[in-house]
Amino acid sequence: MERYLLRNIENANSADIEEYEKAGGYQSLKKALSMEPKAIIEEVKKSGLRGRGGAGFPTGMKWTFASADPKFPKYLICNADEGEPGTFKDRPILEKNPHLLIEGMIISAHALQARYGYIYLRGEYPQAREILENAIKQAYEKGYLGDNVLGSDTGFHLSVHQGAGAYICGEETALIESLEGKRGQPRIKPPFPVNVGVFSMPTVVNNVETLSNIPYIIEIGAEAYSKIGSPDCPGPKLYSVSGHVEKPGVYELPMGTTLREIIYTHAGGIKGGKNLKAVIPGGISTPVLPADKIDCPMDFVSMPKHGSMLGSGAVIVFDETTCLVKVCWRAMKFFEHESCGKCTPCREGTGWMRSVLERIENGQGKDGDIDLLLDIAGNIAGKTFCPLGDGAAVVTMNFIKHFRNEFEEHITNKGCIQGTKTA
Repeated sequence: MERYLLRNIENANSADIEEYEKAGGYQSLKKALSMEPKAIIEEVKKSGLRGRGGAGFPTGMKWTFASADPKFPKYLICNADEGEPGTFKDRPILEKNPHLLIEGMIISAHALQARYGYIYLRGEYPQAREILENAIKQAYEKGYLGDNVLGSDTGFHLSVHQGAGAYICGEETALIESLEGKRGQPRIKPPFPVNVGVFSMPTVVNNVETLSNIPYIIEIGAEAYSKIGSPDCPGPKLYSVSGHVEKPGVYELPMGTTLREIIYTHAGGIKGGKNLKAVIPGGISTPVLPADKIDCPMDFVSMPKHGSMLGSGAVIVFDETTCLVKVCWRAMKFFEHESCGKCTPCREGTGWMRSVLERIENGQGKDGDIDLLLDIAGNIAGKTFCPLGDGAAVVTMNFIKHFRNEFEEHITNKGCIQGTKTA
């Protein structure tokens, strides 16, 4: 497939507006400005674009809800808080192709009649902030941003807001709280941000990759776009591949490419010719899959049928030497650390699971610990304000589901089998 999202990023000056324009940049914006806002929303709906942040919610439907709300002003927020372990798909766009994101946001703002936008950027991406702010400055100078975009009646003002490193702020309502200057904790929904978002006004929150698809849809049309990749989840998709593979990196492929093809064809297979043991297919909060379950199309509809989720498309690969009890323990240390503390099941439960996993890994496991972990996870799942707690519970339950024997061996043998390692 011809690259679009990662087009020209090998060019040393790809982040410069002049280079972006030479490659056809901002032509989709000019086309979109001649279209009625509702026509753009309908085009996005027909394209079948789903949010690329992890939930996979239909983008055009979200836009319709916000557009129908009579309140003004409306806001557009780009979620660039890429904090899911294993996920680095948005970073090439932010650092190498920022004008694609900016163009996508301006078109989206025109469709939503939103005059103000923010890029909520991950705290650990300081270089991206410098690049984005320079790109925004260039866009203002060229008339793509401001009160009258390219002399039209459409006005859009854009700025970067950098977070402070909290994973929870990747959740849209916690992000909004943080943007308003409050502690980053999730809100109860409903009301949803499309009606009551930032500053209590209608707000659309979309991921970097989602917004970067918008110029492509306008360029080639919804019908052509809908024929790329999976019929249920069309379009290009960025997959970030890490762990025990020969060629880790970010790959732009048609949505629905199988997990096996991603690992063995594009990422070069397992490093050192070793055997595959397990894969986390969509970031640390998605259910792990054993080696014999990787013939699954990587899209939002297919993955649940195969026992996992697409999530952010962050593929983490483990070879045969990996201690998966240690992987599960390390994942739980992350969830415990990143829990915002608002709700008891997540605040207390992640700590309890981490403690049990820690003693199993350190050779102090007890009979009944595995069932205890499942009991704790069951008391977290579905009982938290946001998906962080669900992610922690699902991780634990699925590691035990597929690799229970490894947990049992740790308890019986008082620790890891000699010679194991963790990615």
